[in-house]
Amino acid sequence: MPHETRIVAPGPRDRTVRTSTGQILQAPADWELLPPGDAALTRRVKAAGPTWTVQEKKGRKTFSQGVWASSAHIAKIRADLEVERAAPSYAKRRAADATRREKKQVAYVEDFSGAVRNFLNFDSDYAELAERLAQAVAQHATPVGSGTVARTQRIPVEQRAELAVIAWMRHQTTAYDNMKIARVKGKRREVRRMLAEESRRLLENYRRGRPTDALTCPLQQALNSPPQA
Repeated sequence: MPHETRIVAPGPRDRTVRTSTGQILQAPADWELLPPGDAALTRRVKAAGPTWTVQEKKGRKTFSQGVWASSAHIAKIRADLEVERAAPSYAKRRAADATRREKKQVAYVEDFSGAVRNFLNFDSDYAELAERLAQAVAQHATPVGSGTVARTQRIPVEQRAELAVIAWMRHQTTAYDNMKIARVKGKRREVRRMLAEESRRLLENYRRGRPTDALTCPLQQALNSPPQA
């Protein structure tokens, strides 16, 4: 009912939603759909009273379609936010927050890159190659919002670094992206495991300092290739 906060899916008709049990609900006449995009506004509207958060799952990802809430609540909170954001102190606070986030990101990239270098542990003859690989993996994996394993906080940074290297190599040094993988449960996981073992064998050659032909090594070929647009 309208007085109950819910997480719902889009409904079959305008101003309708579908509950987790399949029930179709009509949005109250005095409610409106607040589109996604303004996190502060959405957060305050949710705290102000009952809401229906509309989420749509596509594949493995879930996308926000907005929040149904009282039109009066949305209007008041939006107006309050506009006044707050017009104040000089708000701009200063935003600038300070941005600086703090930037410093935090720089520190994390350094920590992550160090963890990648430690995982690689290449022989000294390949120190320059290890540095180039560490930079390539960090550049791909560490941007905020990238959604890569490097951004998760659920596992130690050492494990994030290892998984990020293997993921980068899967896409850059193997034929994974062009493979036709059967839609059989567990098949994609099996292919990834096989390619990971292949990548680990390749890395082991550099750890042991074994002679490698740069013209045929997929790792060196990937690092020497111009970045794709």
